[in-house]
This record gives sequence, structure tokens and C-alpha cells, in this order.
Amino acid sequence: MTPRAALIVPERLRLMVVSGPDRGRELLVRAGTYFVGKAEGCDLLLTDGAVSRRHLELVVTANGILVRDLESKNGSFFGGARFAEVTVGAGAVVTIGQTELRLCADRGPRVEPSTAESFGGLVGRSLVMRELFALLERVAASDAPILIEGETGTGKELAAEAIAAVSRGAAPLAVCDLGAVTSSLIESELFGHVRGAFTGADADRDGAFVVADGGTLFLDEVGELELALQPRLLRVLERRQVKPIGGRGFRQVDVRVIAATNRDLALEVQEGRFRSDLFYRLSVLRVRLPPLRDRKEDVPLLLDRFIVQSGADVTVSADARALLADYDWPGNVRELKNVVRRALSLLGEERVITPRHLGIADQVVTPERFHEAKQSLVAEWEIDYLRRLLVRTGGNMTRAARIAGLERAYLYRLVKKHGLRADEDEG
Repeated sequence: MTPRAALIVPERLRLMVVSGPDRGRELLVRAGTYFVGKAEGCDLLLTDGAVSRRHLELVVTANGILVRDLESKNGSFFGGARFAEVTVGAGAVVTIGQTELRLCADRGPRVEPSTAESFGGLVGRSLVMRELFALLERVAASDAPILIEGETGTGKELAAEAIAAVSRGAAPLAVCDLGAVTSSLIESELFGHVRGAFTGADADRDGAFVVADGGTLFLDEVGELELALQPRLLRVLERRQVKPIGGRGFRQVDVRVIAATNRDLALEVQEGRFRSDLFYRLSVLRVRLPPLRDRKEDVPLLLDRFIVQSGADVTVSADARALLADYDWPGNVRELKNVVRRALSLLGEERVITPRHLGIADQVVTPERFHEAKQSLVAEWEIDYLRRLLVRTGGNMTRAARIAGLERAYLYRLVKKHGLRADEDEG
């Protein structure tokens, strides 16, 4: 593995054992050379039977940490790949034997990683995700507002649902996607309205705060909220009272607010696009979800999970798994899920997913990639169309064929091709 460019390294670091037989053991390191292994005299002494006597050498400088494998028996791994030597920065995780080592800035108290591989709908066995699960377990026990940050597709809504389930159990969870509501309707969506408050308001309507009373309100894409509407949201958060548009009185609400954004709200505040007082009110607790490219070791787990959820009896070839593990996933977990869905739709009668089913073989647009993309889009459209058709006809293929203007035998072939179910006995 090629050493990386110079990195800024804190003056004080901790080399921590975050999993394995010696979990909890750590070493405070500064500039200098350190050894890790089972032999007496190593700076970090381990008992892991799969670790060599002198397994690793770490050379710490202000511009990076050189980690060198000392010809160990079982190897050393970084980012899922075996290495002879690699230059890393603070936050790096190195695996030797059954032991995970993390280099982190010495900043006092820290959260020990969870032993669980999931939190609600979030899944992962990587260190960064197990640390996230431990943090989510803590913030869920509080009733303070939470700001969940992260790129699109990282699972912010799943995190909010899991926190709400732990925090307030079966109490209501209301979701308000501020990025999907037109600016003219956001006030009504959040606070409700009374009949006659504006054109089209032909009945009273409760807003999201009232719907969530006693439970949790998830404000998705809160960074999209227009500056002019932010003071009213702030007032509701501070007073815990809401007044519908056109209403005369306030209603007290007991709501835990979880907000999410894919924007850098701190930067938005600096540039005058988001109120600082609202930012601080929403971010009493802050959680950042990692992008999938920073936890590629979770790709196999997620891949298998999505296949099991689909109900398909298929396997994934070794070269397809290698391709998925190497891809950078700009769309994160959501993109992986869509790639699996597309691959399953392209399989037909096949039972093994190969690279040609994935559509991510390379970054160059070729006639083959165009053809695969076209096939994928057509397959997705066919599945959606057929599902709607079968629901409409109750699975009656004769009626479905008549509505679709297709031969009944051809419609049967399409239904079978996509693994859908129809009423075989229409007698």
C-alpha cells in the first residue's frame, strides 16, 4: 500500500485496543518509535495469540504515523487490506490478529465501542459504526434535541427512528421532510392551520408538532428551512407551544426533536444562511453518520442483509464481492441497496450475481455500460408496472393482460421473469 501524503498529527495520541483479548489497554504516544506485540519490551504488550512477538512498529512524526508490519505471521490490515507499511493519521484503525488498534487524539473521556452490530435499522461491525452505536445508545437515553449530520444515503432517518424507539418507546414519531415541502406550505406542515386560514384550507389540520405530541418529531433536511421561517421554529422549540396558522390560542406540546441535514450547518451559520440560535438549539447533541467509503468492511454485511431481505435465493460471486468492496459508494448505503435491487432484477433465471449485473464495473461510459443501464431502467419500470397491474386486478392474469394490451402468455413470462406472484387458478 502506497504511503499517503503528509498528515497533520496531534501532539499527543492514544494507541487504544478497541477489540480483542486486551480490549481497554492503551498507550499514550508522542513523536518517536513504538513497538507492538507479545514480546517483553514491546511498548504495547498484547496477549492475543494471533499476534506475533514483535508485530508492529509505529514511527510517530508531526506529518504522519508510519505503521510497519515486522514480517508478522498473520499480517497487519488497514482499511481491509494487508500492508507491509502504511502512513496514517489520527483516527486510523489497524487490525492485527484478533485485535483492533485505534490511533486517536488524546482528548480525555471517550465512548467505548458497542459490542452490537446494529442499532435499530443501522447495521455495521466496523469500529466506526460500533462507536456510533455506543454514542446513539447514550443520546437516546436523553431527551435533549439531537442533530444528525451525514451525507445523503447514510441512514439518518433510520438513526432517528432507532433513537425515537429507545427514547420514547411506542410514542408517536412524526416525520417532516423540509426539503420536500414547498415553502408556502411549511408553516402549515409544522404548525397546522384552522379552517379558512388561507385559500384551500377547507378544514382544520394538525401540524407535525401536534401529531408528535408525547413522542418524537423528526425534521429531515432542516438545512433547507428558509431563513424567514427559522424564528418561528425557534420559538416553538423554546416555549414548547404551537399556534396553528389562523388560530387564536397556543397549544402546549411535549415533543423531542431530532433534526437531520446533509449540509454543514456550522458553515451555513457563518455564511448567514442559518440562524446561530436555532443551530445551537437543535444541536444540543450532535451525531455524524460516516459515509460508506469510510467503512467498506461493512459492505459484505450490508450486501448479504439486503439479499436476505429481498427473499431471493441467490449468491454473489467472489469477483462481484471484490468489485463492491473496492467501489467508493458516492450514494452511500442507499446506493448499495439500489445496486443490489438492480442486480436482482437483471438476474432472470440466473442464481449468481456477477460484475455484469452490478453496473459499476468502471467509471468509463461504454456501449456495454449504456446497455446495462438501459436494461436496469427497463427492468425497474417493468417491475413497478407489473406490481401495480397485479394489485389493481387482484392477481387475475386474464384481466391484467386485457388492461395491459398484452398476450396472456407473454404477461405470464414477464411476471415469472421478475419473480412476481399472480393468481394461477382463475377458474
